[in-house]
Amino acid sequence: MVVETFLHGPEPVYARSAERGRMLPDGVRYVDSWVTADLRQCFQLMETDDRALLD
Repeated sequence: MVVETFLHGPEPVYARSAERGRMLPDGVRYVDSWVTADLRQCFQLMETDDRALLD
């Protein structure tokens, strides 16, 4: 699981995602995600056979 904290709000992150896509390294698969009610953090469930790809 990847936990992202939005230091400048969620807008820049969503704008980047709309422009460039998820930008995942080869070997990492996005499964699901959810954000907190206050939109300060996003929890992303990822799948990979190589833990180092998430660093």
